[in-house]
Amino acid sequence: MKAIISDIHGNLEALEAVLADIKQQGITEIYCLGDIIGYGPNPRECIDRVANTKLCLLGNHDQGALFDPEGFNPGAERAIFWTRDQLEKGGDAQSKQRRWDFLCELPRMHREGKFLFVHGSARNPLNEYVFPEDIYNQRKMERIFSLVEQYCFQGHTHVPGVFTASLKFFRPEDIDFRYEYGDEKVLVNVGSVGQPRNGDWRSSYVVLYGPGEAPPVPEGVTPTPPSNGWKIVFRRVEYDIETVVKKIYDIPELDNFLGDRLRDGR
Repeated sequence: MKAIISDIHGNLEALEAVLADIKQQGITEIYCLGDIIGYGPNPRECIDRVANTKLCLLGNHDQGALFDPEGFNPGAERAIFWTRDQLEKGGDAQSKQRRWDFLCELPRMHREGKFLFVHGSARNPLNEYVFPEDIYNQRKMERIFSLVEQYCFQGHTHVPGVFTASLKFFRPEDIDFRYEYGDEKVLVNVGSVGQPRNGDWRSSYVVLYGPGEAPPVPEGVTPTPPSNGWKIVFRRVEYDIETVVKKIYDIPELDNFLGDRLRDGR
């Protein structure tokens, strides 16, 4: 049983709420798909908490803090330069070095049996977006699926859902927030902890259940017969959003828009 999180973006309140939700379920293995920092007001604290996870990948904003940001809009670029400054100035020398070393050592992808874990896509683990509307781009999707052995988890777009090799996309709401793997290749976007963009302000992440493990059944949903397949459950978690918004407003280098968009989940 694994919790798979992504795109925290320096949002400490969201991250702590998600970690508490994970702990409440008795889950001890956490995989992070990158973008720990960028946009949000608490980059140092978020790195410190994610450093204890079993796996963490490099995201494009994490790389932007290490090197020069590429392809960032002006607001995102200002935020990453401020983030870099916070990492250079914050804490004692040992803490600063530990955070930089952690970011420098993050891998771009991870394979585990039939599972692939990336930030962006199997074709471009760091930077490629795979949006729901890409199911209409057959050439792009076929190329990405050709690089996936069976199942892939990804983030980057901040939009949760399931892509199938038959070019279908299912929002979590379409499938009662659950999906059971079959023989078809599947890409799963786990959504964003710190900056959702699908119209729901709550943090999003996924729990992966192995064969024989039974995920909880949401209220009002008819239980399905037990099976020996892999299953995922999408979870949404509320957090103290106004505290984060105020922090962003109080930092001149961070655009107020970065706080406003949190309320709308966009």
